[in-house]
Amino acid sequence: MNQSRDLTLHQRILSEIEGRIVSGEWPPGHRIPFEVDLATQYDCSRMTVNKVLTQLAKAGLIERRKKSGSFVTQPQAQSAILEIHDIKAEVQSLNLPYSYAVSKKASRKAKAEDSRRLELPVASSVVEVVCIHNAGMRPFCLEERLISLETVPEAAHADFLTVAPGPWLLNQVPWSTAEHRIHAISASAEVAAALDIARNTACLVVERRTWSGAGPVTHVRFTYPGDRHALVARFTPASQ
Repeated sequence: MNQSRDLTLHQRILSEIEGRIVSGEWPPGHRIPFEVDLATQYDCSRMTVNKVLTQLAKAGLIERRKKSGSFVTQPQAQSAILEIHDIKAEVQSLNLPYSYAVSKKASRKAKAEDSRRLELPVASSVVEVVCIHNAGMRPFCLEERLISLETVPEAAHADFLTVAPGPWLLNQVPWSTAEHRIHAISASAEVAAALDIARNTACLVVERRTWSGAGPVTHVRFTYPGDRHALVARFTPASQ
């Protein structure tokens, strides 16, 4: 079978199955058609279908069970969930004017640290973007982001001058899985200069990774001055 046709079919099958899951057409617990049936439906090899299902399983969208088939995954009750907020909306909720500026944008080969952050092979292509988000006349947040060009090749040509990387990515690539890590740091000289604060000031860091069915999308590190930002979670009792 022609290799380019294989790649096109792979992306088509991946996109269609991911779309049915994300849209809710195939709800949690729904059995995915068997490999042989999907191969017949798309007129392709079982190997192509198997690669698609393996990718979806790695993204956390489906669970593959021996002798039973593949199923749309159930939400994990133990997982902490944070919404992906738009920083512009956060600033505007404070009744302050919002602005942002890109201080760095570069396409390059992934370094060892980049590969760790994005779970990519070393020397994969990435875009590095650094932005400062402002609330009024003061820096609100430092954004340091890596975008996988293997998953989002369009990012190589985006200048992010009018639309920040976060909203741009949400419009380009529907994410299927997200991971948050929250911790505190003392501002380094570079962070202090970017946020216009004293060195060693306590800062809140929110790191986020997102994936789509096609693979890792982005890793971003948001750094906020500790006295200007808080994270709030609201809970309701589980039904009895």
